[in-house]
Amino acid sequence: MTRILPSIMSPRDLADLSVEQLEQLANEMRRSLCEVATTRTAHFASNLGVVELCLALHKVFDFSRDRLIWDTGHQIYPHKLITGRFARFATIRTRGGLMGYPNPDESPYDLFMTGHAGSSVSTALGLASGDDLCGRGDRRAVAVIGDGALPSGIVFEALNNAGFLKKRLLIILNDNKMSICPRVGALAEYLDVIRTNPWYRGIKHQAGEIIKGVPMVGESVERMLLNVKDSLKATLHGGMLFQSLGVRYFGPVDGHSLPGLIRYLELVKDEEGPILLHVLTEKGHGFKPAADDPVFFHTPAPFECDDDDCVIAIKKSSARTYTDVASESIGRAMRRDPSVTVITAAMCQGNKLEPVRGEFPDRFFDVGICESHAVAFAAGQAKVGCRPIVDIYSTFLQRSYDQIFQEVSLQNLPVVFMLDRAGLTGPDGPTHHGSYDLGYLRLFPNLAVLAPGDEHDLAAMLDWALTQPGPVAIRYPKAVVDLHPGQRPPIEMGMAEMMRGGNDGLIVACGTQLGASLAAAKTLADEGLDVAVINARFVKPLDPRIVERIEAAPWVVTVEENALPTGFGSAVLEACADARMAEHRSPMPPLVRLGLPDRFVEHGERGELLAEISLDAAGIAAACRSLASRQPLSVTVGQTANR
Repeated sequence: MTRILPSIMSPRDLADLSVEQLEQLANEMRRSLCEVATTRTAHFASNLGVVELCLALHKVFDFSRDRLIWDTGHQIYPHKLITGRFARFATIRTRGGLMGYPNPDESPYDLFMTGHAGSSVSTALGLASGDDLCGRGDRRAVAVIGDGALPSGIVFEALNNAGFLKKRLLIILNDNKMSICPRVGALAEYLDVIRTNPWYRGIKHQAGEIIKGVPMVGESVERMLLNVKDSLKATLHGGMLFQSLGVRYFGPVDGHSLPGLIRYLELVKDEEGPILLHVLTEKGHGFKPAADDPVFFHTPAPFECDDDDCVIAIKKSSARTYTDVASESIGRAMRRDPSVTVITAAMCQGNKLEPVRGEFPDRFFDVGICESHAVAFAAGQAKVGCRPIVDIYSTFLQRSYDQIFQEVSLQNLPVVFMLDRAGLTGPDGPTHHGSYDLGYLRLFPNLAVLAPGDEHDLAAMLDWALTQPGPVAIRYPKAVVDLHPGQRPPIEMGMAEMMRGGNDGLIVACGTQLGASLAAAKTLADEGLDVAVINARFVKPLDPRIVERIEAAPWVVTVEENALPTGFGSAVLEACADARMAEHRSPMPPLVRLGLPDRFVEHGERGELLAEISLDAAGIAAACRSLASRQPLSVTVGQTANR
């Protein structure tokens, strides 16, 4: 049988394909997804679930003119396969290859680089409004959003505005009963009622039979029957949730039936005003292991399959990570103290909190993709005597910025923030890199900000944080742990740790770049340079002894896996400037800040990216050599110099 997928250069090539050919194409696309997933970690189950939906959308709409936004974006792989990127598909999530999320630099069919959930309805409504204002009102805007993202606050803000503006907008609710983990909350229960109500399912079947039974039925008659059926269903189940916001509701529709999907999309595409089409899909559809365990196969480790699609080996690393340490430390804290709770935002699996959830179901709270609510909820718990831990990725915690300010820091409440994936996250790329947390957290009064240098620090910092009267934030990367031996001092407010003495220069390491800094110091020692290394531990408050050591050093390098503007190095410069002004001290020695550059770092393996921006041992050593030799510093991306 001739393969179809290699011949698809753009969605226009779908126009002449029959339903049978489209179904063959769907199978070929799933095979391509499997081939990628056997070679590297990639989003998998979610992409398997939207293959037919992707094909139907591109069959019915012309997204060279119309507008399409994929919410969250990690289910973009089928879309990439049919928008001219099949030849490069094997490079996805590798350095220099295709991004695992939408990327406007790759294709005009990708309008936004979407990596955070919930924003699609707002941006699609903005596209529809803007097209109207610019005289392009014949274009259609479509937002595809998952049921896991639907409870996000911004979605309801957008629905409220969409019902008021009454622009032509199609919202596809991709309902697979999942976020990354099984969805949670009252809205999830509401969608389950719509899925399973037997009375409505009977009405749906009968309406379908009526339509089939009318010879040469006109589209207007079919649309009329469709509206009667869906209005009746909405009334029966309190399905007025969307209708009452001014958004007409249709569905649910089988998301794996290409003929049904195409027909429904044809029926609703020219309707005026905002419409929500409820599409039922199965995460992992077409690959039984993923359908049976969509949580594991969301982003599985590379695996091997036999000819019958049975998984025969999983190439899973046994290396211990900072996420493992954090999860274990949270579990120990909850065993010690019944007032400790943990709150996450649809990231139970990513944060490896399944054992905590199983052991402490009454003190584990997954609030869904609702980070602002998670932080305000934690503030409420803290106010009445609980010790809440908010365990959220760095890049997602910034969605709750106002609540960190108003509900936590301003009230000086003892909430502990555990920021997983701080720094570079590797193949997930710029939407997921935790590049900015030091800058957005160290601004707030009352909030202590810590960065562990190794496994010992992380565990000790959480224990310390849970004894503090105010808020504490601890950030750590998606990386294999380091553990530096020796007698380690306890965690004390604002106290750094001297890891290595030396008189020829000074490296001040913030966070897990401590290991690379020590390795750089060892290399330099072999070359005859005796360089001291400090493990900063605290970003705020900064240890005043660091300033004293800097003033006594011939030269200084600060190292952080955070954006340089407003980051740790900036905090050091501010403290040194304040000390010099207050005490009329002599000028500072030469100082170089190493960190993430003032640009968005692309995707790739974390080690590759760190080397590229001089945050590995070789890059740190090179910066030290330049300062020691008083040669003009070769400032690369990620470096700034104070001369």
